[in-house]
Amino acid sequence: MASRRLTQRQRQRIGRLQERRRDLADQPVANPAGVGLGPEQTGLIIAHYGQALIVEDGAAQLNRCAARQNLGRLACGDQVVWQASNAGDGVVVAVQERRSLLTRPDYNGQPRPVAANLDAVAVVLAPTPEPSEYLIDRYLVAITAIGVRGLLVLNKVDLLDGAALAALNERLAAYPGIGYPLLHASSHAGRGLDQLRVWLRGRTSLLVGQSGVGKSSLIQALLPDQQIRIQAVSAATGHGTHTTSASTLYHLPDGGDLIDTPGVRSFELGEISLTHLERGFPELAPHLGRCRFSDCQHETEPGCLLQQAVTRGEIAPRRLDSYRQLRATLLAASKLGR
Repeated sequence: MASRRLTQRQRQRIGRLQERRRDLADQPVANPAGVGLGPEQTGLIIAHYGQALIVEDGAAQLNRCAARQNLGRLACGDQVVWQASNAGDGVVVAVQERRSLLTRPDYNGQPRPVAANLDAVAVVLAPTPEPSEYLIDRYLVAITAIGVRGLLVLNKVDLLDGAALAALNERLAAYPGIGYPLLHASSHAGRGLDQLRVWLRGRTSLLVGQSGVGKSSLIQALLPDQQIRIQAVSAATGHGTHTTSASTLYHLPDGGDLIDTPGVRSFELGEISLTHLERGFPELAPHLGRCRFSDCQHETEPGCLLQQAVTRGEIAPRRLDSYRQLRATLLAASKLGR
C-alpha cells in the first residue's frame, strides 16, 4: 500500500506532538485520552517482525507493540515512547531523535530502515562465499554517509592455509590503508574474539554480511546467553519460534549493544549524494576535481589524476573501478528522477 503524503502543516503538527510526547515520557501522568492506555514511557526497539515491534522497557521487560501510522518506518535500535494497553501489548506513539540511521532501498526503491542509533558497523567476510569487494565498497559508502565507524572481519580463517590467507589479505589490503581495520577471526578456533569484543564494547554496533559468512557463529561466541534471549524475544512475538528474517538487538556482556541482521546477497545504496559517494573513497579525495577536463570520467582521458595515482600505486585499480561503477549508477538514477 502506498504511504499517504502529508502536507507541511501536517508534518509540523505531528512533529510537535511527538516532541511533546518525548518530553512527557516516563512522567507519572495518567493517559489524558482515557482510551485504555497506560502512561507514556520510553523504550528500545530490539526486534521488528512485520507489523509487530518488540520494545524493551526500563525494567528490561519485553513488550509486543504496534506503532502509530504517522511515525513512518521504525527500526531495530530506535528509542521510542510507548504506552501499555489493557490487553497486555502496547502502542508506540513517538520516536526519539536518531543519531544515525542505516537504510537500504525496498522493492519499490523507497528507503527501508536497517538499524538506528548506530555507532559502528562490522562487515563480516569469509573464504566462502567468495568475498565481493564491490559489496564491501557499497557497505563502506553507506557507513561513511551516516558517520559511523567501520570494521572488516575476515571470519573462518581456520579454513585457510598460509598461502590462501596471504592471498586474501593482499586482495583486501586497500581497506586498512583507508581507515577500515581488517580483523582475522574464527568462532570455531576462538581466534580474534577478544579483539572483536574490545572493538564492540560500549557501542551500538551492527553486524552485516552475506549469508554463510558465519555471523551467527560469531554472535553465539560473543553472547553466551543468546539462546535465552532468542526464546524471550520469540515468546514476546507470540510466534513461539525465532524468526531469522528479522533484525535483533542483543546486549553485550561487556557493555554495548549488537544488532544482527539477516544475511544478504546484495546491498544496494539508496539516494545518496555524489559528495557522500566520494567520502566513501577517501583515497580519491586528493585528486578529485583536479583532472585536466572538468567532465573527466576517469577512464582513458589524458590528464586524469586518478589514473595517474593508480599508476603510481596510490589507488588500488579495483577501488577506482568500483567508484566509477557506483558513480555511473548514481548519475543514471538521478537522470531518471529517482
